[in-house]
Amino acid sequence: MPEDTSSGACDDAYQRLSRFLNTMPGGFPETGTKVEIKILKRLFTVPEAEMLMKMTVSPETAAVIAERAGMALEEAEKMLESMSKQGSCMRFRAGGQTLYAAVSFAIGIYEYHLNTIDRELAELFEEYLPHLGAQWTCQKTQQVRFVPIGAAIDTSQVVATYDLVRDLARQKDSIMVAECICRKEQGLLGHECEKPHETCIRFGMVADYCVENRMGRPITTEECLEIIDGAEEHGLVLMTTNCEDIVNVCSCCSCCCAVLKSLKALPEPAKHAVSSFRSWIDPDVCRLCGTCLERCPMEAITKGQDFSSIDGSRCIGCGLCVNSCPENAISLEAKPETATPPANVGERNRRMLEERGLL
Repeated sequence: MPEDTSSGACDDAYQRLSRFLNTMPGGFPETGTKVEIKILKRLFTVPEAEMLMKMTVSPETAAVIAERAGMALEEAEKMLESMSKQGSCMRFRAGGQTLYAAVSFAIGIYEYHLNTIDRELAELFEEYLPHLGAQWTCQKTQQVRFVPIGAAIDTSQVVATYDLVRDLARQKDSIMVAECICRKEQGLLGHECEKPHETCIRFGMVADYCVENRMGRPITTEECLEIIDGAEEHGLVLMTTNCEDIVNVCSCCSCCCAVLKSLKALPEPAKHAVSSFRSWIDPDVCRLCGTCLERCPMEAITKGQDFSSIDGSRCIGCGLCVNSCPENAISLEAKPETATPPANVGERNRRMLEERGLL
């Protein structure tokens, strides 16, 4: 939506919206350059900014939100529906009701503006996302977790259900796939990625919302599994919702993904990435072919004089190195300190807010 530039009250609205979004689970940190305000002025009019600040992360009817905002129901319904179509808030259709909820900037508003992102927005997002990534990596409870590609898991190991992404996908009824916003953004910036673009999978009511808003297309379980399998072929990292009942599965590359880029820039990514596994190389089997070095998204592997080795402080347990090794010298092992993730998105969000002192 176009920026509303009427007066100083306009700037105050965006400052307040920025602070409001920073109370969301994903956060929205302030920067010295105020690029976050520039983003909000591109995405929201002042009335829309005021409306979002009257919403909560819990889905509510337009009537409840209208009363809180002091608006006529018809006016509120029209604005909420318009905002949800833009990707500025979430909309759920359930039990004969339409419900609306505020969402984090990322994962949320950023991804839901897939259809409207242009070069200017891409430049603003590119400037801002590192600040957001810095906040993500400091949080104990993360929004996302990394799971290994299915072929990398040793079937003799006892593996928790939440790490078996193919099994989780089979349990879902409503499934859709969207273009990767990160790769689209990089393409707009002149850095076209050679990896497949249609790789972001969503489930349930989030999938329904995205399909209704034409952010992607519905797919079958079989198509979903083919996309997940394709991650191994194309060297993509599987990233899911950090909870047992997942909402999305992304196939990410370290050249475009904001999360992976933030992690890769850290000296010890493993300390900040949620994962149940890590890789190790058998020195007696390794023949120094170097294949694993090319596959590792975190540059965690070093080629030595006699064998390659993996830096456990950099490995995020994606498993991409395992099946690409022609000598079968690499295996995944479970991390002893791995904790059970939150049961669902609501519980995950509660933990994140509690850790940030926002409950």
